Amino acid sequence: MNGLGESSAEQMLSHANVQRFPSSRLDLFIRRDFLDVRQCAQLIELIESNHRPSTIADYNGDDAFRTSSTCDLSTDQPVVAELAGALSRLSGIDPVYAEPLQGQRYEVGQEFKAHTDYFEPGSTDFDKYCSVAGQRTWTFMIYLNAVEAGGATRFRVIDKVIQPETGKLIAWNNRRPDGTPNAATLHHAMKVRKGFKYVITQWYRERPWA
Repeated sequence: MNGLGESSAEQMLSHANVQRFPSSRLDLFIRRDFLDVRQCAQLIELIESNHRPSTIADYNGDDAFRTSSTCDLSTDQPVVAELAGALSRLSGIDPVYAEPLQGQRYEVGQEFKAHTDYFEPGSTDFDKYCSVAGQRTWTFMIYLNAVEAGGATRFRVIDKVIQPETGKLIAWNNRRPDGTPNAATLHHAMKVRKGFKYVITQWYRERPWA
């Protein structure tokens, strides 16, 4: 396992069926069928049973900036523990660097406008979120269903739009090679036009989470 919440392109590409998006601007990877239909259905059921309005760090005054719901997922649930282990094996990152897994739920019209996952250095809440576990390093996100319409993830800087597919994982490094936050990771969870969208997100940190 790697220290400092760190994965690498070599680590990711050592696994079968992992594809790297060709870009010099950021490290972005896609792995279809990371979860099977059974696992996705179980995770959707957990999200439906206990979700709350999503929040953001450094509130920007836009109440419509993030309109999804969020569910905290406990590894006391076997399917969650199984997923956490699978993500650690894929990333090569020790689970102690992982934030608790979260599920997100989007209804028609809901979105998360263009944002980055790292905490902005110098921002009001930077010390609050980074003083213990440090900055976010990698993001791993898994679509749990194929959305009837809408709900894609758009990386604006590289002009890449990723469509939701059941069990598909996308992952990216939130930093540049020199370790500074990478603004090219800006991404937009686009509005759901029909049906629902469910995703799982795993963020890793520079230092142990707890």
